[in-house]
Amino acid sequence: MSLGALSTKAQSLPNDKLGDIYSEDIKWSAFPAFPPEARLAVLIGDPKKEGPYVVRVRLPANVVLMPHKHPETRVYTVISGVFYIGIGEKYDPAKLKAYPPGSVLVLPANTPHFHWAKSGGYETQVSAYGPLGISYINPLDDPSNTKSK
Repeated sequence: MSLGALSTKAQSLPNDKLGDIYSEDIKWSAFPAFPPEARLAVLIGDPKKEGPYVVRVRLPANVVLMPHKHPETRVYTVISGVFYIGIGEKYDPAKLKAYPPGSVLVLPANTPHFHWAKSGGYETQVSAYGPLGISYINPLDDPSNTKSK
């Protein structure tokens, strides 16, 4: 997935200077590789470049992210709602594990996984070392491929 369409917005803080962002000032935007209802906010760094970054992901109720993987190891912190994630190359709701607010999950690089906002919307914070990448196990599941059809 090309990240050329990823907007870092003016809010993104540099990794090497004192700065802050209050929750009410977070700027959310669509991300081409996510379903259209999902939102992403870049908080720290530039996910398109090599280096540390922090983003937040917000999914409304009942939205599913089909099996995909990232080339970077990620640390997820659940901010609100319940984050359901399953490990594997095939979407299987029986494999979903629930993480309530405050939970932390380490997802090693290239681990195939899927998400479902099963019990309502959720917000997670993702910390990683970029560049950010995402590839769907089945390219037909990639929302960025369906937007041009």
